[in-house]
Amino acid sequence: MSDESVISSVGETLITLLRQNMTDIPSPEESIILYSPGELGAETTRLMLFLYAIKENEHMKNQPTQNLDPTMSRYPPLTVDLYYMLTAYPSGETDKTERTKGAHSLLERAMRIFYDNSILRGAVLKGCFENTDVELRLLLTFLPLEEQAQIWNTSGDNALYRLSVFYQVTPVEIESIREVEVHRIVEKVS
Repeated sequence: MSDESVISSVGETLITLLRQNMTDIPSPEESIILYSPGELGAETTRLMLFLYAIKENEHMKNQPTQNLDPTMSRYPPLTVDLYYMLTAYPSGETDKTERTKGAHSLLERAMRIFYDNSILRGAVLKGCFENTDVELRLLLTFLPLEEQAQIWNTSGDNALYRLSVFYQVTPVEIESIREVEVHRIVEKVS
């Protein structure tokens, strides 16, 4: 992989996936964003994806070192899971019920896109994942209401709670740059 950020490449992949599959939304580049709910200010936003947590993947902790050549090895990658919150915002309609129904419909469409693309690989991948054999899983997860409220409460005064869905992207590998010299056994003493 290149020197690009792995984490930002996952975000770019998810946002591009939504934008390419929701072209009927006016200005998808401006209305489908990767952003924090506390900083949201534009009324054109319809879908917001927010990375709210990163956790080490405990099942991938004991990977072997990677042999670079006969004399050098690299430590295994740090494998993490990324947790995203996807929130739909109502359009500018005046009827509040219609606005809310529109937001629910938009959220449902986004969920369908993520469900239909739950294995991220090949041409779907963006950033440092392009032209690699990386495969990521996109899983719908559940977050209890109390934990959802904590995310919204820490987002600032401007962030009013909105219905959101939560996703986990796994496994995301961050390559180590730590290398060690290795000495191979070259003769046997009996």
